[in-house]
Amino acid sequence: MAASKPVEPECGTGLPRWQLALLVGTPIVLGVGAVYLWNRNRGKEKQGKKNGERKTPEGSASPVQGQHGATNPELENMSPLDRAQSAKNKGNKYFKAGRYDQAIQCYTDAISLCPKEQKGDLSTFYQNRAAAYEQQLKWTEVIQDCTQAVELNPCYIKALFRRAKALEKLGNKKECLEDVTAVCILEVFQNQQSMLLADKVLKQLGKEKAKEKYKNREPLMPSPQFIKSYFSSFTDDIISQPLQKGEKKDEDKDKEGEASEVTGSSGYLKAKQYMEEENYDKIISECTKEIESGGRYTAEALLLRATFYLLIGNATAAQPDLDRVINMDDAGVKLRANALIKRGSMYMQQQQPQLSTQDFNMAAEIDPHNADVYHHRGQLKILLDQVEEAVGDFDECIKLRPDSALAQAQKCFALYRQAYTGNNPSQVQKAMDGFEDVIRRFQKCAEGYALYAQALTDQQQFGKADEMYDKCIELEPDNATTYVHKGGNLDKAIDMFNKAINLAKSEMEMAHLYSLCDAAYAQTEVAKKYGLKPPTL
Repeated sequence: MAASKPVEPECGTGLPRWQLALLVGTPIVLGVGAVYLWNRNRGKEKQGKKNGERKTPEGSASPVQGQHGATNPELENMSPLDRAQSAKNKGNKYFKAGRYDQAIQCYTDAISLCPKEQKGDLSTFYQNRAAAYEQQLKWTEVIQDCTQAVELNPCYIKALFRRAKALEKLGNKKECLEDVTAVCILEVFQNQQSMLLADKVLKQLGKEKAKEKYKNREPLMPSPQFIKSYFSSFTDDIISQPLQKGEKKDEDKDKEGEASEVTGSSGYLKAKQYMEEENYDKIISECTKEIESGGRYTAEALLLRATFYLLIGNATAAQPDLDRVINMDDAGVKLRANALIKRGSMYMQQQQPQLSTQDFNMAAEIDPHNADVYHHRGQLKILLDQVEEAVGDFDECIKLRPDSALAQAQKCFALYRQAYTGNNPSQVQKAMDGFEDVIRRFQKCAEGYALYAQALTDQQQFGKADEMYDKCIELEPDNATTYVHKGGNLDKAIDMFNKAINLAKSEMEMAHLYSLCDAAYAQTEVAKKYGLKPPTL
């Protein structure tokens, strides 16, 4: 009888180019590029995806004469390998009948009968016995038999995946991730089950690591460049404007008199002065003084304090302040709209799109000529894959504020995504030309370079993409988005993920970054272990 060997891809071949974001769900605040990569690849998966459960053993389950333990004269004339195959076939019959103890005994007989040099067949017998143990929820035995199978056949996908599931059941997430990563690579990411397990384990690992690190980390004020870039995304933000007439003395007053007035005035005015001086660490405490004293600028102080809570990654502290401003009847429309936009953006980061949409819509209702509303709502629409609506919002923003660099760049990206997913080469080129125009007109807009770089990466123009990422890092050295998306080899990517982890502004963002880093590290380990060429990003 011919040996029954599993049909698996052979090791030693190069890996296809793929992105780490493929293995995890929607990014939180890392920018819009990764979510489209995820959606795009998931669309491709649907075309060739294998969804079948790996529950059955391998080989024929046709009936065999006689019962286990009985003497069968035909067996005496069989070769050891044929006798082993016969025992396996009998085990398969018991397996399909749900008689797992008898199946295990037959597979054990097959293992003992099989010549040791028949590694392919022997690995199948171990894998089949592991399948029976799996039905009995004997996870340790599953791992032991799958390990034997993999040692005999290192690229044995069924054994690797079965061991990954057993490791996950026992809480061995790191080992599980290594196995399921190998499976994903060997299957060229065409099986939904392995992708879902990888996604599940990566998220669990990311949450565990982020929870531990985030609770022990010191609040970190972003760099002045990052803070300026953040406020530049708002054009109707009263609290980010310079001190107005009436808040400080006229310009013709001497500096001593001006400083005296600011020092003796409210905490909010002091906080505004510190903003102009880029002395950001003192802003929260000064705003708190204004709020606790019930001063004239309480609403402004609440909004400014909430904004800096968001900047240091403390959304829990920011939300009550934003809620108060939104519900204050005597707060100006611009203040309330800005608070709604910032709370909506916070909900967007927390993956609560319905609440985010509600806040943006409410802001548009109370302040319909506020360009910031349409800009930030457009970002949400991109993340929700509502590209046409996103373009409409960006157009409205640009109409109200023609000099809005961010809206111009993000509109280009939305048009690019629309053309790319619609497989429209002429529109793709038009969008790429639009990016060139944006970076020419707005040379200090880091987001323009970052989004253009993502599009260039899609088009496999990696050299130029790296130039754009480098320019973005030059403008915003502590922007986590750029470190995540900038390509290169996996070792370089891991280094970038680690930098981004330290810059994360929320626990959820940090968890996602840890997931990406773990995915990259698992790939490097799998590549070394199986002699595969490490992928590039």
